Amino acid sequence: MTSTDGKTILVVEDDPKTASLVALYLEREGFHAAVARNGADALSLAERHDPALVVLDLMLPKMDGWEVCRQLRQRSNVPVIMLTARGDEIDRVAGLTLGADDYVVKPFSPRELVARVQAVLRRSDPKPPSTGMLSHGDLLLDTRKHRLTIGGKTVSLTPHEYALLKALMADPGRVFTRDELLGHLYPRGEAVVIDRVVDVHIGKLRQKIESSPARPERILTVRGVGYRFAETDSKND
Repeated sequence: MTSTDGKTILVVEDDPKTASLVALYLEREGFHAAVARNGADALSLAERHDPALVVLDLMLPKMDGWEVCRQLRQRSNVPVIMLTARGDEIDRVAGLTLGADDYVVKPFSPRELVARVQAVLRRSDPKPPSTGMLSHGDLLLDTRKHRLTIGGKTVSLTPHEYALLKALMADPGRVFTRDELLGHLYPRGEAVVIDRVVDVHIGKLRQKIESSPARPERILTVRGVGYRFAETDSKND
């Protein structure tokens, strides 16, 4: 499980069932969830709790999510994930322009939402200085030289395989969605691709780093979400 240090996530959602479900999944991952059912309460709770991130429904009574986001942005840079039933591109662009960090359309997977919360927090948190070396058992990735060795033997990687392996190894245990991994493959959005491209590259990468690609012990599939890198070397357990 990714360490959350008990960070507070403010969930702003007027539907009780949706709010309770989101709060449940967040708390399962070690977060503290504060729930607001309208915009005024959201701003009050944000002032009181100083949340690490806000999950914000746009379609709120009285004060909508757009206005809540505007007022939040006037007082802080807290990350915001917008949650709405409206998935039109113009709404997504407007939300991101307003200052949202991500945009999730209903109906959604609670597990994916939690993964997106973790991803946004990861991007917003300052990163410690890197030593340039990532290891897992006898697998060693030198990020300064872009070189992978397994048991002391150099293994050739394509640029895409290297990008995926580096992202996964840098945060073992963390679940990456396919969309997140696509962002590592195409960081400037220079290509229009489908998320299954990630599966193809992961399959080729497993052929190179797993002793049994059909039963991987390093790059693990999280069904319905994406992939994570094993936190410990099972061969040494």
